[in-house]
Amino acid sequence: MSEVLESLFGSKERARLLRFFLQNPEHEYTYEDITRRNMLRGNVKREVENLRKIKFISSRSKKGRTFYILNQDFSFYPELKNLISKSNVYPQCKSIANVGKIGNIKLAAISGVFINYQKSKADMIIVGDDIKRAKLKNLMANLEAEIGKEIDFVLMSGEEFKYRLNMLDKFILEFLEGPHEELINKIPGLKHFIAKRR
Repeated sequence: MSEVLESLFGSKERARLLRFFLQNPEHEYTYEDITRRNMLRGNVKREVENLRKIKFISSRSKKGRTFYILNQDFSFYPELKNLISKSNVYPQCKSIANVGKIGNIKLAAISGVFINYQKSKADMIIVGDDIKRAKLKNLMANLEAEIGKEIDFVLMSGEEFKYRLNMLDKFILEFLEGPHEELINKIPGLKHFIAKRR
């Protein structure tokens, strides 16, 4: 779907900008924030200016800096919001394939923004040991740039997960019993344990 949006909207830059502003309708961003958070180079200034000209975003100056924000009165706002939310689902996120490279991953499960399940308290749970912090940070930055929104994720060690599962931790159970997708599951008996509770 990301490729469809890029074709439909003319470029990767424009598709990412539309998604970014639609996912963060209440926030103002400087040009530098926009390029950094979306990991964009190239014609970003021109794309931002085009979106401002058609009144998709509005701008204002404060202390010599220009800030941009979504114009929620834009004619096609509801339709674009709906279209963009449909494009954010797994498996369109290319970076997600790298989750297994950040350490010894025992469980990686997604919900929330990835599968358009608004009630989830987290977008991702990662259980693993020997996690490489730089790789984790890079993975999250890439995913957030693809999705256009900050990812709410929980990271825990294998021991912590086992302890919390044995204690019937409400958060863990709600996540695993609710709508989610497993990217990696190397925890013996976990599926059976969750299935028995349903």
